[in-house]
Parts: sequence; structure tokens; C-alpha cells
Amino acid sequence: MANALYDKGREKFLTGALSWTSDNIKLYLVRGYTANLATHEFLSDITGGGGGTIVATSGNLTSKTATSGVADAADVTYSAVAAGAACQHLILVKDTGTAATSPLIAAIDTASGLPVTPNGGDITVVFDSGSNRIFKL
Repeated sequence: MANALYDKGREKFLTGALSWTSDNIKLYLVRGYTANLATHEFLSDITGGGGGTIVATSGNLTSKTATSGVADAADVTYSAVAAGAACQHLILVKDTGTAATSPLIAAIDTASGLPVTPNGGDITVVFDSGSNRIFKL
């Protein structure tokens, strides 16, 4: 799979149910997940039907921009991530406070440093500085 937006996430952008700049958006570090971009809709789908394990969760993304339909934000650092198996995905999610209602936005599995194997130290995610940044609608 290449980096992609979830179908239901796209739908939520188009209906106004999701706002990149004003909603609480978090980045999840995940291992063992089989993404289904067509049917997975909420954070609970990662650990449910997707078979994944959430290893680390960011705070709300900061410095978010949406210029020309391109999503960007400040880089993320996960502090002291417990040692464990390799993590293959970064998942962008609108955080509602409840996994069953927190919409999935994008799955990232192709980036410098992925997969990453936590060793108890910090893991820093540096978002792409190219023309598409995190993603482009």
C-alpha cells in the first residue's frame, strides 16, 4: 500500500464533518495493521478488524495549514516509546475522545524511517517538505 487517504475521511472533508485546521488531529504509530481504505472509518477499526496495535499517540497536531489543499503541520515527537516490534504505519485521525467515533484520515506506510522499531527512546516524525507535505486533497 502507498500513502493514502481513507475513503470515509475524504467524504468527511467534502461534507464538512472534518476540518484539518480546526479539528483535533492526532498521529498514531501503529504496528501489525492491515489497512482497508475503502471500509475502515474509525480509530476502533485499527484494533478491531484491522488487527493493529496502537504503539504511540501524539498530542494534537500544531501549526496546521491547508494552503492550496495541501495539509501540513509541525513535526511530531513520541517520547520514550516502549521497546517492541516494528511499526509500519502512521495514521492520521480526527480525535473526538472516543475511538468508535474518531474518523480515520490517512494511512502513511511509505516514508523515510518506516518501518521503525521502538527501542525505549524518542521517535521523531518529520513530515515531508515537498509539494504534497503530509497529503494533498
